[in-house]
Amino acid sequence: MSQMLARDDCLVLVVDVQERLAPAIADGSAVVERCRLLVEAARRLGVPVIASEQYPKGLGPTLESMRASLGNAPRIAKLAFSCAREPAILEAVRASGRRTILVTGMEAHVCVLQSALGFSAEGFRVAIVADATGSRRSESRTLALERARAAGCGVVDTEMAIFEWLERAGTDEFRAISPWIREGRVP
Repeated sequence: MSQMLARDDCLVLVVDVQERLAPAIADGSAVVERCRLLVEAARRLGVPVIASEQYPKGLGPTLESMRASLGNAPRIAKLAFSCAREPAILEAVRASGRRTILVTGMEAHVCVLQSALGFSAEGFRVAIVADATGSRRSESRTLALERARAAGCGVVDTEMAIFEWLERAGTDEFRAISPWIREGRVP
């Protein structure tokens, strides 16, 4: 992804940050905090957020801390691994009018990767937010990021996205969000 991220063209897709999955993720608490930081900044800056839940009957709902950060953002249950293959999610993404999707969540090598590849095939610009994405095994996460990059998806981190959305220091938005970045988490 060679272009900078513009907040008026981005959407954040939070994939499957769920109660029974998150504890099994390598460095899972850090992944969740980076997801929360990205989502809180997105909401503050007017970037739409959509969350998916893979088979919530089996994997439980979205983590409570993540639900708090999501606020009233839609949470859509799915059975397909790729969010792009779940009609309700695909329609919600299309209805947003945004052409760039930042994908984050769990697991990097399954639902995150398949969603990134699927939305890319649908004609969207896609980037995976590496530090806000995890798998049970770190090797699986690394392979997923390599495969996504080779397929033409971007790979960014949380701070890249937020600073590109902010564009400049000295604004009220920058002053509100910069403490979160310094702390590496939202209050």
